[in-house]
This record gives sequence, C-alpha cells and structure tokens, in this order.
Amino acid sequence: MHVAINAWFWEQKHTGSGQYVRELVRALWRLRQSEARYAALRLSLIAPERGSALADVPEGVQTIRVRVGNGQLGKVWFEQRAFPKAAGEIGAQIAHVPYWAAPLSSPIPLVVTIHDVVPLSMPIYQGGLGGRLYFGLVRASALGVSHIITDSEFSKGEIVRYIGVPPERVTAIPLAAAEAFHPRLGAERDSAVRRKYNLPEQYALYLGGFDVRKNLRALIAAYTYVGPSVGDEFPLVLAGKLPERWGTPRFPDLPAEIAAREGLAQWIRWLGAVDEEDKPALYRMARLFVMPSRYEGFGLGVLEAMACGTPVVAAEASSVPEIVGDAAYLVPPNDSRQLGGAIIAVLIQDDLHASLRNLGLARASNFSWERTARETYAVYERVLDR
Repeated sequence: MHVAINAWFWEQKHTGSGQYVRELVRALWRLRQSEARYAALRLSLIAPERGSALADVPEGVQTIRVRVGNGQLGKVWFEQRAFPKAAGEIGAQIAHVPYWAAPLSSPIPLVVTIHDVVPLSMPIYQGGLGGRLYFGLVRASALGVSHIITDSEFSKGEIVRYIGVPPERVTAIPLAAAEAFHPRLGAERDSAVRRKYNLPEQYALYLGGFDVRKNLRALIAAYTYVGPSVGDEFPLVLAGKLPERWGTPRFPDLPAEIAAREGLAQWIRWLGAVDEEDKPALYRMARLFVMPSRYEGFGLGVLEAMACGTPVVAAEASSVPEIVGDAAYLVPPNDSRQLGGAIIAVLIQDDLHASLRNLGLARASNFSWERTARETYAVYERVLDR
C-alpha cells in the first residue's frame, strides 16, 4: 500500500495540523517497522519547496518537493493541483490530506481529515470574502472524497449535517496527547518553567485560544465567585497566544470585562504565548485545568491535562464529554455560577481532586497515536477494497 500525504503543515510543528501530520506519520511508520501486517506500507510526503529539506522525517519515508507561489493563492494551487498531480505521478494508491483542503479532482482515491467544521457551524470564523470562497471550495471538495476521517463522533455528526455526506463515509478516529504530556517524565524541568513564566505556587490553568467559542467570558464571570473565596491562594492563569486586537466579533474584549469587575484583576494572571515544550510543565504544576469552551472538534487540551495528572473542569458541550467520559467535572457552558462552584470544589476538596486525577490518568491511557495510526490504516484498507 502506497500512501501520499499532503505535508503542507509538516514544518509548522507548533500548529494543530502540523502536530497531527507528524504524529500520524511517525506512528504509521513505527507500525510498519514492528508488525508484519504493515510491512508493505509505503509513505510519501509531498510538500511545497521552501528551501531546506523537511526536518524530522522518519528514515525510509519518501519526501517530494514541488514549487508553489506565495500566499493563499500558492496554497490553494498546491492543494488543488500540485499535490494530487504529484501523488498520481509517483504511483501512490491513496492520497491523504490531513487537514480540510482536499482537491476537487484527483487521479487516485482521496482521504481527508476534517478536524471540525467551525467555519460552517459558526460563519463568523470564515472571515471576509476570500475566506468564504475558500471554505466554499473545501466544502465542495469534501463531497467528492472517498472517505473522511474526523476526531470525534461529535465532529462526525457535524460533518454529516453541514457538508451533507452520508455517515458511512465518515470515520471518527480520536487523537492522542504527545508522550511529553506525562505526570513524571520531564518533571525535572518544572521548577525552571515556573521561574521562566513567574508562575505562582498554586493556580488554576486555562491554556488555549481567546476567540468567542472558547467561552472565556463564562470563566471570567466564574472567577467572581472563585476569587473572593480562594483567589489569593489559587489565581487563574490564562495562557495562550493573545489576539492582535480585542473587541472584535471573534475576540471579545476580555481585559475590559475583567477591568469592569471591581477587584477581579488581582486574581487573574495573563501569561501570553507559551513555548510548546513548556506546556506539560504548566499542566503538571496546575491544581486544575479548566476548559469552558462551547465548541471543540476534539478538545486536545483536556486530554493533555489528564495525561499529566491534572484534574479537569470543563463545559458539558460539543466533543468534550465524549473525550473525558466520567473523568472530569462537567458543568453547563452557560452557567458561570456552577462553573465557579466546580472550580472551588476541585481546588479545595482533596478527595475530589485525587479522584479526578486518578480517573483522568486512566482515561488518558485509552488514547494513543498507535491507536490512531491503526484505525487510520484500516480506513486506507477499506478505501482500497472499494
């Protein structure tokens, strides 16, 4: 079996799409090297030519570079023309696009991974005219692929609803936390990370984006209950890349909302962007991780936190209940009072904290990139059988 993979995001290893394609390719290649069933697998990465060779590619995986133009037009040309053409020319049997950008036509069967359909379910994420045209293109392309992979049963339902493909052409295959997200491995760096970011001794952590679907307004309102009770001991640390401009439809003016609530700012620390290698330490040192998001295609943050042994409080919405099972404290996304109560309970009740820690570690062990690779390979087999 020869699979050609769109490697546009390979070198962008700190993006979600970059992490997905790297972890998937490595896991598939480990299976090929360790089990006879996968010995016939061949992988070819097709990427734009950007000067230097692709880094960190497993030995034995073929890499092919094609010339592309700059900007969005260059990306669209690569996705729609250069990638499928190159995949056909090298004799691949399947072309896999590991993000939502399949070509409209291809000389070989297409598999595409669609992590979520946020731009369709929440049109505010499409941006201007260019964004709307692009998502119209990729939506149309998804209708013609051989099979779609997504991250959760929730996202599968969204894809069936918003794109209009039959459910039998969509398979939910969960992601996994990277090996670095562990309660002990790498913990010797924790104190250095604490000094680097000037972290308090104890804290509640949010790590992610600040766009409207992340529901940070509810978390800020929840800390009006948490702060007066335990905020001095457990401040809220908000970590993640900050938007260039607050106060837009996609990015509510959270600093202004905090400032408008008297006394709240003293219990909230803004951390800003965090280096990828420091994230496991941030999770490990936190007393709890909170994710109030209304919409997640998978919700990798909750899985990373659980893998680090950090209890999770999250909104009971979208894919999150599916991922955490009974291993997290779930509350309605619209109820800041309940969210605040859940945070306080996990912060101060040692027995609840210990129970959620143990449940989370057990739950996280059910997810692995080996599992993701096996189930992805099974999709390839089904496509070839058809």
